[in-house]
Amino acid sequence: MAYKVRFVNYPRQYQQLKGKFDGVFEEVMSGGDFIMRGQLERFEKKVAEYVGTRHAIGVNTGTDALYLSAHALGFGPGDEVITVAHTFVATVGAIVQCGATPVLVDIRDDFNMDVGRIEAAITSKTKGIIPVHLNGHACDMEGIMEIASRYNLRVIEDAAQALGAQFKGRRCASFGDTGIFSFYPAKMLGAAGDGGMVCTNDDVLARKIRAFRDNGRVDSVEVIECFGWCTRLDNLQAAILDMKFGYFDGWIERRREIARMYDEGLSGVGDIITHPRANGDFFDVYQNYVIRSGHRDALVKHLRGSGIEVLISWPVPVHKQKALGLGHFNLPVTERISREVVSLPMYPELTGEEAEMVIDAVRGFYG
Repeated sequence: MAYKVRFVNYPRQYQQLKGKFDGVFEEVMSGGDFIMRGQLERFEKKVAEYVGTRHAIGVNTGTDALYLSAHALGFGPGDEVITVAHTFVATVGAIVQCGATPVLVDIRDDFNMDVGRIEAAITSKTKGIIPVHLNGHACDMEGIMEIASRYNLRVIEDAAQALGAQFKGRRCASFGDTGIFSFYPAKMLGAAGDGGMVCTNDDVLARKIRAFRDNGRVDSVEVIECFGWCTRLDNLQAAILDMKFGYFDGWIERRREIARMYDEGLSGVGDIITHPRANGDFFDVYQNYVIRSGHRDALVKHLRGSGIEVLISWPVPVHKQKALGLGHFNLPVTERISREVVSLPMYPELTGEEAEMVIDAVRGFYG
């Protein structure tokens, strides 16, 4: 159907920045700069400086960023890695693809890993933790890193939805052994296709991941350091992302403005639980604005029927996907939240009038 308010409006951003997009295409195409060229190196350097790490390594997807991190850290058969089920399947998939065993813990009402449940999940086989910074809200990285240090565990931050988000003044992806981002088009900084990145302060890990992404090559096309994969961030995508990165901080502020509109417009409406509000330790960037309702499915039907495009992430949590064989985990908070969540339209080009249409549609459901 034709929605009055789209969940994400890709053409609108292109039209607003058409001259910039076209200039990037001309630059890359006229120079023949397709693979591992200056635009990629420039973008990697900017992201590393922004996040606060020594290295940022562009790869093909956020999924590959997770897998290469897990592989570089040596996760493998006989190892257990702790993560959550309220996430995209790729988080858990990276553990499984390395031959390791995922151990799933429950989340808190902010949708992120419940730090208080980590220690009970640790065994002699535990090798790592993958916290997920969901919806642009950071996990309690102080608590997670303290546990990791005490038990000598490696940490991969899944920051696919959290570029720019902060915990106590530090940006997500700067705490763990590695941190990863996704540049899938719907992400806050989205490519015109797929893209991902690994950030790390560890020189040895950085070299491994650079080798893994390019068939074992780092400094020379003639010297193979290991078996690897072909999972480079394409130069054209890197150039587009580099151009868009110049607008990124302004886009974050616009997301925060829209979130404040939703906060005010939906406060006290029916049984709506609005998006968790951050305290002073957190700087949220609102990759998504998520509300909860005990009447979620009826609300979603009403909103879509009213011309408002919304998304449910994820109605079936990972451990309830029968094909994955993870049904033995008991995660009541995850299961309850999965029955209640719905993400409202949230992107920088969303107008104030459109945000009010979303608010009015939600309020209209409750009469």
